Amino acid sequence: MNVKLSIRKDNDILFESVYQIRDSGSFASACADAWTKLRDRRLGRAASIGEYMDLMNQSVLEELQGAEIRLSRA
Repeated sequence: MNVKLSIRKDNDILFESVYQIRDSGSFASACADAWTKLRDRRLGRAASIGEYMDLMNQSVLEELQGAEIRLSRA
């Protein structure tokens, strides 16, 4: 089944993508992909090496606190 995974916080879309979910493994892969893309996007915003190093020490969990994760058929 095609599923849209959407992560929102304060009415802003942090992440949204469509995945083929067949079982628990493919669902876990979709979640891991979302985590990786959120982390990469966050690190890509760094304006300097010092800021990049500070962001490396922060968890994606901080950005996701209070976020809403939605799954819907795509």
